[in-house]
Amino acid sequence: MANIKPVEEATQDFTADLAALRDDIAKLSSSVSELLRAQTAATTNAVTDVVDNARQKISDSAGKAQDRVASASTDLETAIERNPLMAVLLALVAGIVVGLVSRGRK
Repeated sequence: MANIKPVEEATQDFTADLAALRDDIAKLSSSVSELLRAQTAATTNAVTDVVDNARQKISDSAGKAQDRVASASTDLETAIERNPLMAVLLALVAGIVVGLVSRGRK
């Protein structure tokens, strides 16, 4: 019976070590999960920022293009008002060219 006491102590030590190991694994799992959540949030924020910046640049470019078209339209209207005869002649030439090109396709 002398051998039973050390075996019981070893079993208790093993059980305590196993419980400590389980706690350490649970803490490690929790830490890894928290790290993954933080990394996912950071990546999501970075992607969102990039998309927002791209959207803003596209919007700015579209606005600039719209301003250029409006400016060109205004310039064309001003030129027509200053030289209406020249505008009519240019329209006549353009109509003749379009007519010649489209007649050649038939």
